[in-house]
Amino acid sequence: MIQQFIELGQGYGDVYELCELIKTNEKRFHNAFIFISNKGDKQVASIAATFKAAGEGKFMPIYICREGIPYTPEKPSKRLTIFENALHEIGRKAIPMEVKHSTVYSETSLYYQHLIGILRMNHFIPPKQ
Repeated sequence: MIQQFIELGQGYGDVYELCELIKTNEKRFHNAFIFISNKGDKQVASIAATFKAAGEGKFMPIYICREGIPYTPEKPSKRLTIFENALHEIGRKAIPMEVKHSTVYSETSLYYQHLIGILRMNHFIPPKQ
């Protein structure tokens, strides 16, 4: 199974697009994540959703809005609330995870490889076949 991140933007429109993907692909929905990282003295969040492969395909997309959402547990961002409400509509919840910020890596692709490794190791996505 090939697992690959597909990066959306960081704005409201991108969050709404991710939520629409979740709602319209409920049968393919696999898991959702909130990746929390530190950038300087602030915490930021990425939201992501994984979907099962379509038909006989061996491609598992992981859609992500990367690190554009300020994160404060006491007062959730409106974008996080929108994401969590979309998940609630299909009876699911996001899995929060603390990860390193993407700027720690020399390339974004290395960051995504690291995240895929973490997700596989924790059995949140299937192993590579």
